[in-house]
This record gives sequence, structure tokens and C-alpha cells, in this order.
Amino acid sequence: MQNPEMIRLSFFLSVLILCGLWEWLTPRKQLTQSKLYRWLNNLGLIAFNSVCLSLVMPILAFESAIYAADSNWGLLNQFQLPSYIEIIISVVLLDLTIYLQHLVFHRIPILWRLHRMHHADQDIDVTTGTRFHPIEIILSMWIKIGLVLMFGVSPIAVIVFEIILNASAMFNHSNAFLPLKIDGMLRKVIVTPDMHRIHHSVIEKETHSNFGFFLSIWDRMFNTYRAQPVLGHENVKIGIPMFQSRTEQRLDKMLTQPFRRT
Repeated sequence: MQNPEMIRLSFFLSVLILCGLWEWLTPRKQLTQSKLYRWLNNLGLIAFNSVCLSLVMPILAFESAIYAADSNWGLLNQFQLPSYIEIIISVVLLDLTIYLQHLVFHRIPILWRLHRMHHADQDIDVTTGTRFHPIEIILSMWIKIGLVLMFGVSPIAVIVFEIILNASAMFNHSNAFLPLKIDGMLRKVIVTPDMHRIHHSVIEKETHSNFGFFLSIWDRMFNTYRAQPVLGHENVKIGIPMFQSRTEQRLDKMLTQPFRRT
């Protein structure tokens, strides 16, 4: 496959622009902070994370998939499956892994310190879907590499999954209105903005629910699904109580949040 990074970047920018327009045309919830301020810092974090990943990680999931295919490593490489079947199985396995990883990052205190930076955004919109601490990004990549090698996920399946993961994260973090009937139908299969917004509530029992990123089945299967926020979508308060000041949305403050009590 030629230039997978450009393929991913093209999809990323396209979905970012589309979801940004959707939010602008039909916002779901009134924002509490300056959108420009948040966007500059959240998008700045993406650039910072990209540099960190390129410096720290000698290989990524795509390169690991090429190695697995060339070396005939992994479970799926032991079978002659049609490409589309292998891609579907791989996407489901990787999505389940992301769900379980997300759950673990909420359950284990030291990992929650990393992940809570994502939750500390005081509004939720398309850029929140890209806002993760670089250490969490690196840990997540190692988990993904391990799974790719274990199951022999193909390079094309890795690209498909990463496009789906990025697109679904931006979609379900969007501050955009989706008609309730459509939301009800979609969330039977995938995570919708209304479903995921609950996960960003300051109310603890809501924060620790709805962990899915793409498929909604995992929350239903593992009993972590919550249908609606207690205060309703227009009134739900977003963020982490200890990081409510405006300065906490600044890039340098975001990066140091895991290492501070307040």
C-alpha cells in the first residue's frame, strides 16, 4: 500500500471538517468556553503527539502488520480467509481491544491520571476526540502492535481500522444534533454523539459508563451502557471537577495534568 500516512491524514482532515461544519450548523449543546482557544490547544496537542510518536516508536501498527504478514505470524495468517472476512474480524477484535483498554484506563488509578486529561476538556466537540495525553497514545500503540502480531492483522485491515477509529472518535465527540429517531437506530450498532456525551459528564457514575468508541455492542454486552444523562444533554456538565479553570485547557497545562493533584 502506497503512503498509508497520507491516506489516514486525508480521511482525518475530511472528517474533522465535516463534523466541524455539522457542529456549527446544528449544535447540540451551548459551549461554555472559547471555541478558538480550545481548538488551538486541542489541535496543537495532535501535532505534539505526532512528533512524540515518530520520535519514540520505531515501528507502528501498520509496519507490525507488514512484518506479521511477511513472517506468517499470528492466528489469522494461518487461514486462507477472503480479505473482506479477515478485515471484518480484525476490525471487531481491535474495537473490542479499544473498549477493554478504555475500561482499564478508567479502573486503574495511574492510568486514569493519564486518561483524565481527555475528560478534562470543559466542552465536548470534534476536537475532544483527538485529545489524548502522549503517554496514553504511546501505550495504546504498543497494545495495538501486540494485538496485530498476535492475531496477524493484515496491513489493509490496520489502515481500515485506524480510519474507522479516528472517524468514529471525531463523530461521537461532536457537539452536533442528531434527530432522536436516527440516534436511536444508529446506537443499536455504533456509538453516537448523544451516547458518548454521557461518558464526559462530571457525574462519576456517568463518567464510568459508555466506553465504546465505534461499536456500541460492547457496552451492552459488559453492562456499562447508560442511555441518557441524568440532567439531560443540554444541561450535562462536561469535564473533571478539579480541572475547571480556563488555564487547564492550555497545552502545557494539559500535558502536566497527570502529574498534578490539582
